[in-house]
Amino acid sequence: MNVNNKPIAGVIGLVYSACCYGVFLFTCLYLIGFVGSLAVPKNINDGVYMAWPAALSINSALILLFGIQHSVMARKRFKRWLTAIVPAPIERSTYVLLSSLMLAMVFWLWQPMRFNLWQVEAPWAQALLVGLFWLGWGIALVSTFLINHFELFGLKQPLDHWRAVPPQTPTFSTPLFYKRVRHPLYLGFLIAFWATPHMTAGHLLFALGMTVYLFIGARFEERDLVATFGERYRRYQKEVGMILPWTATRKKDPG
Repeated sequence: MNVNNKPIAGVIGLVYSACCYGVFLFTCLYLIGFVGSLAVPKNINDGVYMAWPAALSINSALILLFGIQHSVMARKRFKRWLTAIVPAPIERSTYVLLSSLMLAMVFWLWQPMRFNLWQVEAPWAQALLVGLFWLGWGIALVSTFLINHFELFGLKQPLDHWRAVPPQTPTFSTPLFYKRVRHPLYLGFLIAFWATPHMTAGHLLFALGMTVYLFIGARFEERDLVATFGERYRRYQKEVGMILPWTATRKKDPG
């Protein structure tokens, strides 16, 4: 059976990927509110009080589970296994969906740890930290479009399949932020997670856990990038910092 001379499976793939993207978008917006304590039913400091050892154990386990799922499913070996179960054009969408659901579980089960580590009172300092918070999210968003936002989140693959566009060979480029840092998306997250005028023990644990995950995840991701782009990416690693711009091992060659 065809729809407008296109295989029904292709149409279903497009609908599925659009739904996965919608779940991701909602989860990402909720993450902003969760971390920033903005207009969500439950933020990082909300919930019934629990003794801190239990809260620490539960929250640490949630971060660990998210990190494992997010990293393992992104590896090439897992992708090959997954595409034996789901069609290749929707593999990325499936990854995006499961990562979003795992993050939603973090929101749901997160236990508040409200001990105050700092609370900035000066209006100018509050404004500065809030500005950095939004700057971090802005850097993260722009970074996704500098590479390929719709491919990154699984919309392009089923559309190309439906249009019978052959897969393209990955190309190496360093637009804008990528000239200064290899993973500006992660840098944006770090700024957003740490920039707050009200730092509680729970917020600190979330920021620390996600920081550790982002650096470990970036290391695994770079192995795949070296395998794809070879010596060109190795030179890029030496010339440009991984997440922090000032950590490059040598300056970029002139010209």
